[in-house]
Amino acid sequence: MDLSGIDPHHVIRNIGNLFVYDGKTPMLFSSGLFWFLFILFLPVYIALKKSKAKMVLFVVAFSLFFYYKSSGLFFLMLIGTSLADWLLSWSIFRSKTKGRRLALMWVSICISLSILGYFKYANFFLWNWNAMVEGNFQPLDIILPVGISFYTFQSISYVVDVYKRKITPTRSWFDYLFFLSFFPALVAGPIVRADYFLPQLKKNQEATSSMIWGGLWLVIVGILKKAVIADYIAQYNDLIYNDPELYTGVQALMGVVGYTMQIYCDFSGYSDMAIGLALIMGFHLGTNFDSPYQSRNLTEFWRRWHISLSSWLRDYVYIPLGGNRKGTLRTYVNNFLTMLIGGLWHGAAWKFVFWGAMHGAGLAIHKASKPVLSKIPDNAFTIFFSWLITFVYVSFLWIFFRAKDFSDSILIIRNVFTDFQWWQFPQFFAARTMWCVMMLALIFMHFVPQRWADTLQIKYAASPWIVKLLVFMIAVQLVVEFMLAEVQPFIYFQF
Repeated sequence: MDLSGIDPHHVIRNIGNLFVYDGKTPMLFSSGLFWFLFILFLPVYIALKKSKAKMVLFVVAFSLFFYYKSSGLFFLMLIGTSLADWLLSWSIFRSKTKGRRLALMWVSICISLSILGYFKYANFFLWNWNAMVEGNFQPLDIILPVGISFYTFQSISYVVDVYKRKITPTRSWFDYLFFLSFFPALVAGPIVRADYFLPQLKKNQEATSSMIWGGLWLVIVGILKKAVIADYIAQYNDLIYNDPELYTGVQALMGVVGYTMQIYCDFSGYSDMAIGLALIMGFHLGTNFDSPYQSRNLTEFWRRWHISLSSWLRDYVYIPLGGNRKGTLRTYVNNFLTMLIGGLWHGAAWKFVFWGAMHGAGLAIHKASKPVLSKIPDNAFTIFFSWLITFVYVSFLWIFFRAKDFSDSILIIRNVFTDFQWWQFPQFFAARTMWCVMMLALIFMHFVPQRWADTLQIKYAASPWIVKLLVFMIAVQLVVEFMLAEVQPFIYFQF
């Protein structure tokens, strides 16, 4: 091979560019660059593991670099937020009076929410203000830092737990920065609680063999969910949502069901990768998804979907509002307000507010109906019917979540109900055979008992190395076969 024509300066420059932030190609878990860097990271991490201080410094440095590659110089804001939190948490902890502790807690919360509010909601509120006064609105040039909603919620829960004396502030600022910037969970969750994570950091136990191989299995599953299934079925779903007026009711319905499964695969795939990476490093992040589309009511759905967010909203919004302790009507109102906040957390647009409000209304209706529902006998028909109602309700609300605006959402729903021709299904299957096959396989995998998935993970961890290698190679081949030319961002990165 003739290498005489290669300019070494050009090669060095290209390698250097890999370590510089590029807003057009942020580093993702599904990108080759991340896995190249993680392979380099892992042996150094293992070598430093026995010295907690060195390990913490190394992981913090890697996490901040990861965030820099994902969101540019906003990694400096993450450092500043962590330092302010840590200093205020110690002030809260040392304060003798409850009033002073409460005031300092609110100072910290207000700082965190002010930063989040500026970057995420400033243009939203300005747009609405201008709409009311009929002004000439020019949006501010604001770039939303990746993952700011996730680490802001972690920050708030940490400070509130210090105020409540549930936890003691970390002695080292770097320990807290480790918790807030831990790269597996940094940009899209799960939202990790300090009282769950920090004791693991303090113990600094090495990962067991079952944790390492179980983590690798979750990473493989997550990559397949994201890079193979979610990204492939998204190609058709995007056609429906980008130009809904061009498609029939059957085509629109398939796009609705497709996006319902896409957002699950995309987000649960990221969570699987994050949880798997943490396990390989010796940390548990908990469960974030538990087959949510098996749910038979909305209450159950929110116990299974994005568990770290729903439990955070329960503990830091719903219960402080009064929970179910102040009467039936107040319980319904608290449910509604909590989901309204959850909707707004997802995005600065009225469609997200509406999405959250409808989930809040659905939860209130379910709770109000419990005396009647409890009298209905459990049998195959009622189980199926309750599941179907829940699945249809959740799926149709995803339309408002995904569509560009309300008018597109209404157009899609109208197409489904007014332009629906059953005879088009065979034509659709013939035109989109691989899409249909992938959807059917996904639905089957989602509805099998969870113990089957757990058994597969255990068997993989206990299998010979040749089986592990074969599974890995099959996964890589599937990714190569199905992935798009460009690495697609995760849906929840925008939040």
